[in-house]
Amino acid sequence: MVRLPLTAGEVERGQRLGALLRRARGERPMLETALEARVSPETLRKIESGRVATPAFPTIAAIADVLGLSLDDVWAEINRTESSGKSSSAGTRLAS
Repeated sequence: MVRLPLTAGEVERGQRLGALLRRARGERPMLETALEARVSPETLRKIESGRVATPAFPTIAAIADVLGLSLDDVWAEINRTESSGKSSSAGTRLAS
């Protein structure tokens, strides 16, 4: 399967997702969070750093659950626009 290059919007959403997860994790160790969510620490590190801009939905759902985040809040955060603070769901995707 050939993976299409990410759009600038997808990269930005991935960066917002990573920032949200880092904030929610706070001082909690990354290893503890990853193991509880049943994902590898490397996967969590890549998502938090924005290197994986479109992680799989079950991965995000598991991490969000461990961090006490609702998926509605995650969705709203990753789809907000910098200039307006409003969300835009046109053409968005969480996973590919």
